[in-house]
Amino acid sequence: MKKTILAVAFVAIAMVSCDPKKNNTGDPVEAPGTEVEQKIDTVAQKTEEVVDTTKAKAGEALEKAGEKTEEAGKELKEAAKK
Repeated sequence: MKKTILAVAFVAIAMVSCDPKKNNTGDPVEAPGTEVEQKIDTVAQKTEEVVDTTKAKAGEALEKAGEKTEEAGKELKEAAKK
């Protein structure tokens, strides 16, 4: 009888300590999900910043290329006149 009571007590302690609704810190299991969402938001913001800077750099490069093309066109027109 003592073994049965000890076994039931042991199982009860194991079930309470392994409660799936709580993690080791005592916070609800939803906390890791919140952290993941925050990290995803942070990554999304950083990605948007990188895309914006890339677009700005590409725009500047296109403007420079356009200016060089105009200069080359003018030079070709002058060369054709001669």
